[in-house]
Amino acid sequence: MTGYPQDSEQHGPPRGRGFFWLGAIALLAGLTALFSAVDDRSRGAQMVQSNGSGVVLQRDRSGHYLAVGQINGVEVEFLIDTGATDVAIPGSLARELGLEFGPPVTVMTAAGPDSAWMTRLDEVRLGQLYLNNVRGTITRAPMNEVLLGMSFLRHFSLSQQGDELVIEGGT
Repeated sequence: MTGYPQDSEQHGPPRGRGFFWLGAIALLAGLTALFSAVDDRSRGAQMVQSNGSGVVLQRDRSGHYLAVGQINGVEVEFLIDTGATDVAIPGSLARELGLEFGPPVTVMTAAGPDSAWMTRLDEVRLGQLYLNNVRGTITRAPMNEVLLGMSFLRHFSLSQQGDELVIEGGT
C-alpha cells in the first residue's frame, strides 16, 4: 500500500456538492432581498393624473391608492382611506407643518383605540381638487403616509373602475 485511499474506502459526502447547494441558497436569498427592495420602492405614491374634472389614481400591488398631494402647500404622500373619518397626519409631520395640536381625542385605529389631537388644515390639495379649512387628526401612530379620509373625500364623487379610482368635482 502506498498510503493513498483506495476506491473502496468511504470518505463521507463530497464537499463540492454541499458548497454548491449552500451557494445556490445564498444566491436565492440575495435575489429575494433585492427584488423585495425594488418592489418596496415601486410602491411609492404616484403623481395625480387629471381627467378634466377630477383625478384618476391607479391601485398599487397592495391594493391601495397612494398619491402625492399637498397640505398647506407642502407636498405629502396620501393613502386614500374611506374608512378614516378625518385626514389623519402623523405627529412628526404635523410638527413639520407647524399644525396646532388641538383638543385631545380618542380615535379607533386598526390596532384599537389610541389618543390623538384635533386640528384644522388651511388647505388640502389632491391634483386639481382642493378644500380649505379641513378637519384633521394628528395621530401618534408611526405612519409613512397621510390618511386622506372622509373629512376631505366626502366633498367629492368617488368611483372605482377596475384598478382605477376616479375622484371628481364637488358634491
